[in-house]
Amino acid sequence: MKRKSALQRQPIVDQVTGVVTEVDGQALLSSAELADGAVIARGELAIRYGITYLGKPHLSIVPDLVVADYGELLKGEAAWEFLMTSAHLYPRADVCGLRNDGVDDMVAVKQLDFDYPYDIFVYRRLEDEQPFAALAALIDADSESYPERLLSRLPRFDSVSSWRRNA
Repeated sequence: MKRKSALQRQPIVDQVTGVVTEVDGQALLSSAELADGAVIARGELAIRYGITYLGKPHLSIVPDLVVADYGELLKGEAAWEFLMTSAHLYPRADVCGLRNDGVDDMVAVKQLDFDYPYDIFVYRRLEDEQPFAALAALIDADSESYPERLLSRLPRFDSVSSWRRNA
């Protein structure tokens, strides 16, 4: 009998080109430098999404493998699609990944809060396991160069002043 090879874990990732600036203690993503803060990083950046734990909004997990309760193993985009569209049908499915505190974890879908705002983490390289910042907002009048998943999860403002008014 042929053995299945081990499935590599793979988080979903969106790549963007931009600048991460710290303003008022928050990390903001933009396409150009913001005059109001200190640049943390610039260039090609990797974005990953942390789903918050139910009742524990200070913890989130970046999924890199889903073990559906019917036995299927899902990674990358397939895992994300399952979590966004079908997870409520399989509450006993397990989600594996790294938590925002760096702990490798496995949690049942029913212990995640899909209605709470997701953490948006930014990494310098695709292979990095730890983010260097959690993004608070996107500051850019033009959103065409950003992936739809990022735009649907990260608050967007035209300027730092409009972000400050709404923060």
